[in-house]
Amino acid sequence: MDIRAWEDRYRSRERPAEDFASAPVPLLVRTAEKLPPGRALDLACGTGRNALWLAQHGWSVTAVDGAPTAIEILRRGAQEHGLAVDAKVADLERGEFHIEPSVWDLICICYFLQRDLFEAAKSGLVPAGVLLAIVHIAAPGEPPTNHRLRPGELAEYFRGWEILHHYEGPPSDPAHLRPVAEIVARRPIPRSG
Repeated sequence: MDIRAWEDRYRSRERPAEDFASAPVPLLVRTAEKLPPGRALDLACGTGRNALWLAQHGWSVTAVDGAPTAIEILRRGAQEHGLAVDAKVADLERGEFHIEPSVWDLICICYFLQRDLFEAAKSGLVPAGVLLAIVHIAAPGEPPTNHRLRPGELAEYFRGWEILHHYEGPPSDPAHLRPVAEIVARRPIPRSG
């Protein structure tokens, strides 16, 4: 789905109410609660449910999405709660946002798939930084698509990393009906010497 279609859905509020609620993804909460707050990057943030939660819990958050209406909703939510979130409109698929290397303590990509974004996000983490990704996967008998990985594919992007969580199966989020793959992985610390 292109940015215009998402923009139309956000404007019309066609998306289920859960997308506009402030409840963050449970995996993000479980992961971030185990980490000291630092710099977080929320890619394809939508209306900011994860970004707002992180900011409420002491993280310095940058949130990026290509849909201007989603970013407007996020900015209003941040203002209403007195939170500082650096919210940016940028089409990730067109490369409109550059992920600086070795800057972020936590990067999350929830329910968005752009295969070439994984390498940029991985390099954007500081050593021992954590990347959390949730993507849809093809159901048994279905081929992978631009919006769905094949089962097992997500873990392949994180070979050599410490895997803190990996799951494939039915989604825990009621707003999503398709099977998902989840991963939480820690960037290796370079060996000295």
